[in-house]
Amino acid sequence: MTATSHPEGGRHSDLVIAGGGLAGASLALAMARALPHRAITVVESFPLARDALPDSYQPSYDARSTALAWGSRQIFQDLGLWSALARQATPIQHIHVSDRGRFGATRLAAGDHHQEALGYVVDNRWLGLCLMAALRQCPQVRWLAPATVETVGAEAGATRVQVRAGDGTLHDLRTQCMVLADGGRSGLREQLGFQVERRDYGQHALIANVSTAERHQFTAFERFTDAGPMALLPHGGPGPASACTSALVWTLSPDALDTVMAASPDDRCRQLQQRFGWRLGRFTRMGECSHYPLSLVTVPEPVRPGVVLIGNAAHALHPVAGQGFNLALRGITALVEQFQRADARGDALGSLSTLKAYQQAHQADWQRTVQFSDSLVHLFGAGIPGLGLARDAGLVGLDLVAPAKRWFARQAMGLGARRPDYHHNQTADAAAGTSGHSIEERS
Repeated sequence: MTATSHPEGGRHSDLVIAGGGLAGASLALAMARALPHRAITVVESFPLARDALPDSYQPSYDARSTALAWGSRQIFQDLGLWSALARQATPIQHIHVSDRGRFGATRLAAGDHHQEALGYVVDNRWLGLCLMAALRQCPQVRWLAPATVETVGAEAGATRVQVRAGDGTLHDLRTQCMVLADGGRSGLREQLGFQVERRDYGQHALIANVSTAERHQFTAFERFTDAGPMALLPHGGPGPASACTSALVWTLSPDALDTVMAASPDDRCRQLQQRFGWRLGRFTRMGECSHYPLSLVTVPEPVRPGVVLIGNAAHALHPVAGQGFNLALRGITALVEQFQRADARGDALGSLSTLKAYQQAHQADWQRTVQFSDSLVHLFGAGIPGLGLARDAGLVGLDLVAPAKRWFARQAMGLGARRPDYHHNQTADAAAGTSGHSIEERS
């Protein structure tokens, strides 16, 4: 899908989204459902593949995945996407949180909260395919791909965006609002002068899928160790063949990462066994490994007239609690709600009052989630004498005190955020999985 040249003075689009990854595509779909009369343009730097359809999807053992909280399932259900996503989603029915070498632990169960799951694990590629399949049914959403945003500037009553297509064509767009959803590594955020606060954790996350001798029983494990936290999430779809497959997030120091990456596959499993323990029996296989450095990245003021940041462009969290994309998705719903209000008032989508209202509405959730993830890293990563006993007491107390456990569960499940009223066609849910293209795995 590519665009034709624009007339002199620029083609109008109510919303321009820079980045067609998971966050950008989710926003495009949410806007198409909530305000179907609005024109949306998505600018994506990768070409859209045409050879992968959801109906022919074959999961890969090494597929990277995202943990969707229960609240995120509700959002995708509102968007008419959940029935398609659920076909390849692995439910998390239990969460076990423990501190390696100590007795403290807490356990969460979906049944205790009258839910079928606390969350779900979904392959990023499957999520992207389902989003694209749904977006193909939205004629008001237009794609420029492959293409990149070159300049963004203010203009009387609008924001002007220049986009360079892969064939060299320059497209000139005028829009009410420009949304940056192109990830944390894009230079567009810095080019526009947004202040970025960054704190390096001095750690790397190693990502891989692993097989174990025992079934995961749809249990997610959060294991805190003196070398950093690790997580194992049930993964691989709902079928019995994947009952012993989990997605691993292993936090390592740079030196420890080098040691693990230099080891043979069998030695990697043995090192993982030593750090995690035997709750799932013996580790029998570790798939393809990828890794990246960890830091807390936040943008204190993610809005300005005509421009707003979402997803990893607005924040990057430690993966310890799996909150990054779920926070982004809740932010998207808060933004769309403010766009709905602006539309009803006749205001521009990118007016400063509209975007400030979004920032204020999302601020408490943003602060709570950032502090929750960051505090877990510091509390369970510190080797301060006597702190281990305090952590034990905290985990045991959390397991025993019902109100505290409910609060912790609501954090893990991503509950409490308001959701817009999407007036979408009731047949959209059934149509969402019929066809589509691949989408870059970036939030």
